Amino acid sequence: MTVALMWEARAVPGRGDDLLAWVRVQRLARRPVRRESFRAPEDRVLVITWWDAPYAAELPELPEPDGELVSRPVHRWRFESAGADDPR
Repeated sequence: MTVALMWEARAVPGRGDDLLAWVRVQRLARRPVRRESFRAPEDRVLVITWWDAPYAAELPELPEPDGELVSRPVHRWRFESAGADDPR
């Protein structure tokens, strides 16, 4: 089964680049199948990690950044794959 963990944070205004840099140096206790970082307006940063594991597996997650870097608590979601979609 494939499980995707999503981690999303909103930086203090003007600190989106700092938050993205912070995310990129964070290491997990285990290596996921895939890890990708995204950015969005309003200094938001999203990280998705993909794991070959059962839905309820204990998986390493990114920590909370320093309170001076983010404007609110991190949001986290866990999803299981529903299979690939036909792009047509």
